[in-house]
Amino acid sequence: MALKDVVAGKRNEEGIASALAVLKQQLGDRLQTGPAFREQHGHTTTYLTLQAPDGVVFAENADDVKAVVKACAQYKVPVIPFGTGSSLEGQVNAPNGGICIDFSRMNRIIEVNAEDLDVTVEPGVTREDLNVYLRDTGLFFPIDPGANASIGGMASTRASGTNAVRYGTMKDNVLAVTAVVANGEEIRTARRARKSSAGYDLTRLFVGAEGTLGVITSVTLRLQGIPEKIAGGVCTFDSIKAACDAVIMTIQMGVPVARIELLDEVQVRACNAYSGLNYAEKPTLFVEFHGTEETAALQSQQFAEIAAECGGVDFRWTSDAAERNKLWKARHDAYWASRALAPHLDGLSTDVCVPISRLADCVVETQRDIEENGFLAPIVGHAGDGNFHVLILFDGKDVESVAKTEAFVARLNRRAIAMDGTCTGEHGIGQGKMSFLAEEAGNALDLMRAIKTSLDPDNIFNPGKLFRLV
Repeated sequence: MALKDVVAGKRNEEGIASALAVLKQQLGDRLQTGPAFREQHGHTTTYLTLQAPDGVVFAENADDVKAVVKACAQYKVPVIPFGTGSSLEGQVNAPNGGICIDFSRMNRIIEVNAEDLDVTVEPGVTREDLNVYLRDTGLFFPIDPGANASIGGMASTRASGTNAVRYGTMKDNVLAVTAVVANGEEIRTARRARKSSAGYDLTRLFVGAEGTLGVITSVTLRLQGIPEKIAGGVCTFDSIKAACDAVIMTIQMGVPVARIELLDEVQVRACNAYSGLNYAEKPTLFVEFHGTEETAALQSQQFAEIAAECGGVDFRWTSDAAERNKLWKARHDAYWASRALAPHLDGLSTDVCVPISRLADCVVETQRDIEENGFLAPIVGHAGDGNFHVLILFDGKDVESVAKTEAFVARLNRRAIAMDGTCTGEHGIGQGKMSFLAEEAGNALDLMRAIKTSLDPDNIFNPGKLFRLV
């Protein structure tokens, strides 16, 4: 699918050749320029056209990253960070060519401070590997996007997941980062203290910057204690509005739900087929409660009463770990379950987020739009914070299908923005949503551009993402 925002930039052929020659001498086989390596690092879980880099550096430490940045700064060549390739909006594409830094070898857990509930990791550590490592400490890292993403990538896109309603997103859970900036130096954005009034909040500046201000080389994360008791549940509704109303009431009543996920009937059908479940094919909420034996039971009861008031039926809950894991594995596989409904079609996932009071309005209007246009497009979302996704299945080779899909996406993004929401709750802007960031940010976009040009005057850090400079 070719969007108007996805365009090839101006390539600096002479500079690219010079940078590659310097890096080959410095890094040897850690630099690869073969077509298979290059294509692999331009390809992600995205609907956007492949734009491969000219070389891939498998960095092993911060010194390797510094070497890449210094060479690229000298010859004015783009630098593109790469975690696991799970981004959805073309964040790792190389529209101007350049050097990709693959962080799969920078996967060390540097330091766990169990008494302070924090950990410092290299950017290539994945969220699942981190939690396996932490298991014996009684701590865990709660942010859980659907993919087993790298921590560096999650920080760069300001990712979140099913636990965000209780534990927040990456912006709430990153205490500090170290990053290599345009002059090739490594800076640390903050100390490990839980709060500070000292100067600008540089951590927040880098979290969500999508690699456009520098290259992250380590991340210090806030951890949580593993709850004494975890209970999960499922409840079905006759309409998606009723399910959304139950979510809104649950949040407004202050029930401390840890997860509350919305699936429409199409998404439930997809999950049943893909994950071997047998839930009623109706709008459904997956919920989870964390606490003690008593508080988890109380929260479950409070939610059951709210759900019943909103027309919810067949509320089932369990504290059995195997049953809960099966439930959440199915939720995390929702993207692939949806794609399996029509494997021959392309898929585009939206990511709007609105104030919780407008959730039902936005979801109901969106479902009506889907039905009126005859789309096969499941709805699933982190409903507790007003964030939901529509996966539109369309024929990327058919001009009419592409145009129809683009028009739907534009209506949905503008619907959310009109409700004082955002076009992206967790996937980021990348290449695919640049025009909608411009609409959402208004004249604040000029300030974003000023920050970018001040910190990256030659536009070497992941160019062609977030916004155009001219």
